[in-house]
Amino acid sequence: MSLVESGTFELDARECPAPGPSEVLVEMSDVGICGSDIHWYEHGRMGDRAVEEPLVLGHESAGTVVEVGADVDGHAVGDRIAIEPGVPCGECEYCCRGTYNLCRDVEFMATPGTDGAFREYVAWPAEYAYGLPDAVSTREGALCEPISVGVHAVRRADVGIGDSVLVMGAGPIGLLAADVARAAGAADVAVVDVVDSKLDRAVDRGADLAIDGREADVAAAVREAFGTGVDAAIEATGAPPAIESVLDVTRPDGTVVLVGLAPDTEVPVDTFELVRRQVDVRGSYRFANTYPTAISLIAGGDVDAAEIIDFDLPLDRVSDAFERAAEPVVVKGMISMD
Repeated sequence: MSLVESGTFELDARECPAPGPSEVLVEMSDVGICGSDIHWYEHGRMGDRAVEEPLVLGHESAGTVVEVGADVDGHAVGDRIAIEPGVPCGECEYCCRGTYNLCRDVEFMATPGTDGAFREYVAWPAEYAYGLPDAVSTREGALCEPISVGVHAVRRADVGIGDSVLVMGAGPIGLLAADVARAAGAADVAVVDVVDSKLDRAVDRGADLAIDGREADVAAAVREAFGTGVDAAIEATGAPPAIESVLDVTRPDGTVVLVGLAPDTEVPVDTFELVRRQVDVRGSYRFANTYPTAISLIAGGDVDAAEIIDFDLPLDRVSDAFERAAEPVVVKGMISMD
């Protein structure tokens, strides 16, 4: 299923790919709809990159191995696996440091030049395919991608035992990041959103405090609950007002991690307050070395991946799925490839 222009999918027939020597051929089972997929669908472009040729979307995926390349060890036909969607060059300074998420030559699913997972079969490097234990379904395994974003953000925030954490946004990344923060040892987790049902959901999933960003002064509410502020804050919306307010919620010497991408590249910042309070502001881009952790968090019950899913639709209803996934109350929509 390819996006041919904004708002238009077309079903096309292609030959089944043959796996290379170091690849596995995966029959896709479940694919999540990400916010970036919705952006491509609605606008046909992202930044300076545009859909000029048919592009297969979907990068949150899992399925079953149906063929392995000659040089592949560790995977066998019948294995259920989650696919890590970015393949770095493996040679640049960032890859050599282990921060391969910063590789300039990464091939990332569902971006122009690299097709995604809304197709029956995907041939993918075995190094970036991870076996799923019996306790983890392929439906859950597909969500290792957004969980990985949360794992990377929590690591960037240095969340530890006893910390207080605020997460801005109760979408999929925010809810999963809150789970990961709790698993990392956070004692108190606050979540901010502007949709009632999402705030209720955050509380149901264990948030200690839910803050309605439409009505509350977020920084004041945090100080009332946590004294001088939280130890760490994770911004997962990309909304400029949320980015501005999240910089005010940490205690002195706290840490703010920015995950969400703002529609405009510039957001006003009170640098005096950041300096005076000695706040660390860090970016968090995609993820690296996170999939085994994400799988373990699901298998151990620390992250309830399935609960964030609002609906599943088949591939032939992909347009309906995207329209529904864009609704403000929806957290996560899935495409069932079966």
